[in-house]
Amino acid sequence: MSRIGKKPIQIPAKIKVELKGQEVKATGPAGTLGFTLPAGISAKLEGAVLTFAPEKGREKELNAVYGTARARVANIISGVETPFTRVLEINGLGYKAAVQGKQLNLELGFSHPVLLDIPQGITVTADPKNPLVEIKGADKFLVGDFAAKVRKIRPPEPYKGSGIKYHGEYIARKAGKAAASGGK
Repeated sequence: MSRIGKKPIQIPAKIKVELKGQEVKATGPAGTLGFTLPAGISAKLEGAVLTFAPEKGREKELNAVYGTARARVANIISGVETPFTRVLEINGLGYKAAVQGKQLNLELGFSHPVLLDIPQGITVTADPKNPLVEIKGADKFLVGDFAAKVRKIRPPEPYKGSGIKYHGEYIARKAGKAAASGGK
């Protein structure tokens, strides 16, 4: 049986969790999120403790799904309590980001600015004079997915270090071409 799936989830006092069939819905200060449990996985709410169990006789088959479902619900409960945050650093001469309405405007050395639609449920803050872009939201998957899409536009390159990287990410730097030696 899944070690993660067996762990009960302690629900904080300011979070309200509802179970309706296979649907788990959590409401908190940062919003409301829901998750539909896969077939064969059941949840039980007893007081402030949420537990999960696979269908009898299908434990081996549902092992991976069981742990994943529990982790997704735990992330939803955690996210509606305090939003998840991803910070991206933009490095490069003339590279900048700005939020314009419901779009993120990135100027990354291309011949045109790159405009990305910000998904609903996410807030993005970017100062054109500051090289940091902060992505916040209650849904961990959505925050991480949007951050990855932004980073993919101009990943950091190893020679000059220009591009978009996660805050605190280490990029192994490479030496450039060696100067031509020997000559007449």
